[in-house]
Amino acid sequence: MSLSKDKDVQISIQHNEKIDDSIAEVVRDQATGEISEAAVRAEGEETVTFFVWILAIASSISGLLFGYDTGVISGALVTIGSDLGPAQLSNGQKELITSATTLGALIGGLAGGMISDFVGRKPVLAAANVIFIGGAVTQAVCHTVAAMIGGRFLIGVGVGLAACMVPLFIAELSPTKLRGRLVTVNVVFITSGQVISYGIGAAFESSPGGWRWMVGLGAVPAALQLVLLPFLPESPRILVRRGNLEQTRRNMAKIYAYATPEQVAQKVLILRASVQESIDIQNNTTFLQRFRSILTVPVNRRALIVACGLQAFQQLCGFNTLMYYSATLFKSIGFDKPTAVGLIVAGTNFIFTLVALKYVDIIGRRKIMIFTPPGMIFGLALASISFYYLTKSTGGVLVEGTKYSKTWSGIILFSMVFYIASYATGLGNVPWQASGSIL
Repeated sequence: MSLSKDKDVQISIQHNEKIDDSIAEVVRDQATGEISEAAVRAEGEETVTFFVWILAIASSISGLLFGYDTGVISGALVTIGSDLGPAQLSNGQKELITSATTLGALIGGLAGGMISDFVGRKPVLAAANVIFIGGAVTQAVCHTVAAMIGGRFLIGVGVGLAACMVPLFIAELSPTKLRGRLVTVNVVFITSGQVISYGIGAAFESSPGGWRWMVGLGAVPAALQLVLLPFLPESPRILVRRGNLEQTRRNMAKIYAYATPEQVAQKVLILRASVQESIDIQNNTTFLQRFRSILTVPVNRRALIVACGLQAFQQLCGFNTLMYYSATLFKSIGFDKPTAVGLIVAGTNFIFTLVALKYVDIIGRRKIMIFTPPGMIFGLALASISFYYLTKSTGGVLVEGTKYSKTWSGIILFSMVFYIASYATGLGNVPWQASGSIL
């Protein structure tokens, strides 16, 4: 469906305020009062073209780095030994090394969105890759705990920038109807990065200094994306902000490959009207007023609660802790190859992420979010019960070197796999899709 069949509709670089105003009024969302890009339909809009696939895959290399660098530390922690000092890493030092990534991610995530509105999405992704490389090299050559913490902090900044920027970049370069679905390509790359990190960890687990290769190899995907970025188009919203309407039209014609020139022109006009409205609001209101509108306007508040609430639950459910410490945990309960066992956990996450992507639109996000949390609760409850009986002989505390019951160790592994399968199907996927669709 299109809003006009006027053959004279052209975008080029002409400014027709009357056309902008009329289209903006037609496509204004009745609930929010904002211009809705989804109101203008184009032929073949629900078909993912080769061009869009390449964009999504190339952009999601940052997601692979995200997954790799959050997963690789699990295997590294159990093999570092005394390489960073005269003694083995203490639990406190391990916590500082892992938490440095979280702190860096917080800073990178907060900074990425604000910076990208001024410099563009691609420069922020390029900066993330440079930081990833710097963090990987710092970790690979470091000889002190402090340097390792610094390297992990840099990795965290890169993770924060990537987590903020990649879903936004993919959404803005995707057909309107496919944004939520294509954003989950990034989720697949995150989980595949975790699988790769555990695989590499298992390969270098028995090699002296192998942990340096584990963390250092994270620079390779970052360098690859840094090479690919100049060939990727900039976000259409950024191009419109810069007044480059002709390049916007060319990019939109590739994104909507089956659309007529008139439909592409209308898409660009709507985008221009939407961007201009955002600029006008920014220029005519204070930051406090804009922030207040997010909390006081019912539709905005609901979207904020749903999107941020789901992301918060995703972070608070314990998954990241398991990714950071799974190898340490499995070593403590008696597995001889803890990183290889951790690969089972990462592989489960990857497989059930693919399952979720296939069936989420068939089953529905709401139903998935209703039925999967009980599975997570069951997995964690079973793990807690198993740990209780496993450690009865050591006073309820894991003591490294103790020969624990293989039966209870196996049940703990099963409970973790069950928990991860439930997580990957629901909380691991749905928050990314929801954020890409409603914000």
